[in-house]
Amino acid sequence: MTIAPVDFASLLCSRLCHDLLSPVGALNNGLELLADETDPDMRARCLELLSESAKASANKLKFFRLAFGAAGGFGDAVDAREAKAAIEGLFGSDGRIEIGWLVNEATLSKTAIKVLLNLVLIAGDALVRGGRLDIGAEVGNGKTEIAVRAEGPRLVLDPELRNALTGETGDSELTPRAAAAWLVHRLAVDSGGTAMVSPADGGFLLFGATLARS
Repeated sequence: MTIAPVDFASLLCSRLCHDLLSPVGALNNGLELLADETDPDMRARCLELLSESAKASANKLKFFRLAFGAAGGFGDAVDAREAKAAIEGLFGSDGRIEIGWLVNEATLSKTAIKVLLNLVLIAGDALVRGGRLDIGAEVGNGKTEIAVRAEGPRLVLDPELRNALTGETGDSELTPRAAAAWLVHRLAVDSGGTAMVSPADGGFLLFGATLARS
């Protein structure tokens, strides 16, 4: 499949807007409630909800800057702790998903960081009832290997995402929902590697990518 860069950018922007709509909308609703509320206890609750929505918006923006944007400085490598903090902010803050960080590398290439974060995004969304994410990456012999394991009571991976991740999506089939999966596939292929995902057997999903030139 081929897709024009402008068309893919549009799909990616649509995905970002969709994901940010909920917390930003909650901020707007909270401000409207606060303007009309006179009860001190209710105003305190409104402020608490505003704080939670603002934090959720900030966490998503930090994650998306690394996963899709040019964050991480001007060099070729990114501190792996930035990726860990972004993942914990997006998925680990409410206790619904437990994070296992198995990355010993101090830094990873920007390409590897993007692949890792987008795999985590796909895996985390598949944990519809929460669970655990184990995230690993290793650099050696001229390549980077990345693995993300999702385990939980209910795992749902849309076939559209699976097809985009493995490069089986047709020219007119890519949607904003699958933009992150397609980005992983494209980055892996462009680096001389591959992206893969296991069947949803035994209550877990295993996502992986190998980057030969990252």
